[in-house]
Parts: sequence; C-alpha cells; structure tokens
Amino acid sequence: QVQLVESGGGLVQAGGSLRLSCAASAPFFTDYVMGWFRQAPGKEREFVAGILRSGSRTYYADSVKGRFTISRDNAKNMAYLQMNSLKPEDTAVYYCAAKVDGYYYDDLVDARRYDYWGQGTQVTVSS
Repeated sequence: QVQLVESGGGLVQAGGSLRLSCAASAPFFTDYVMGWFRQAPGKEREFVAGILRSGSRTYYADSVKGRFTISRDNAKNMAYLQMNSLKPEDTAVYYCAAKVDGYYYDDLVDARRYDYWGQGTQVTVSS
C-alpha cells in the first residue's frame, strides 16, 4: 500500500510560481512511476506531468510544457511539480499519483492506469 500526501498549493497571482510536493510512504519508491494530474470544477481530471522511476524521462501536457517541471528525489521519497508563469486556467485541484509500470507517454497520461492517489491540493491563480 502506498500513501501519497500533496502539499504546497495556495493562492497566487497570474505570472507567479508555486511548488507542489508529494510525499510517498512506500517501501520502494523507485518501483513507482509518478504523475501529476489536475481537476478543475466541472471538468474531467487531466494529465499534467509524469516522471519515470529513475527520473530519466519526463512527460508534459502541451498546456504546461515550458512552464511546469516535474522532478523526484528518490532518496527522500518525494515528487515535485514546479509551476511557473501560472495562468488563471491552471486553477484546479492538483493530485499526485503512482503506478507500478509505464514508460511511454501513453502509459502515463491515462489516469485510470494509476494505482495510488493523494487527496489533492488546491491551486488558485487570480488574474
């Protein structure tokens, strides 16, 4: 069983930055591919970014490419999402998720393929 706890959300003005953290309680954190998703009111949960077990490869949704950076610290069982140049349309609840397998973009983008989820953290970007 893996427990994921997100933190770092909040209210920020457009153009600002936030760094989300995801703490994982897992005996072998490196067994898991990590992803960040978000869900805005009235919308479906959508993929934001994903990172492979070693951190050697990352994937991003087109809407955040060049502005967001996903990373992980396997020694600390942590995953991060650095969000820069935030826009009002980035407002959503952000979730981190973990899955055992996956390598290609299509493996990471589908929320239904993830095994574990955090409770989410609210990010609100004001204009």
